[in-house]
Amino acid sequence: MKFFYNKLVRDKIIENIKRKGHTCEYRKLNDEEYRQELDKKLLEESKEVIEAHSAEELGDLMEVIETIMKEHNISFEEVKQAMQKKRNSNGAFNDKIFLISVDEKDK
Repeated sequence: MKFFYNKLVRDKIIENIKRKGHTCEYRKLNDEEYRQELDKKLLEESKEVIEAHSAEELGDLMEVIETIMKEHNISFEEVKQAMQKKRNSNGAFNDKIFLISVDEKDK
């Protein structure tokens, strides 16, 4: 039986498929396709985190995030600095605040 996936997979998946005696069709993506597929993978893994809230799914999500950071030459230090800057100006999410509406005054 043939299954279609049409998605970015981890580096050793092809090797694992072949080791099981299966055959598969795959190709290498160009840089633009790779970035597009990373974005799709980010959404996929985010949905799985929402469904499971497990360390495994969070690990998968972090793997994609780290790969995107590498692809865009963004260091972990830069991300930490951006997080801290946003925390300083807007806070974090610790107080469980849910904004319902804002009635803006005329400018």
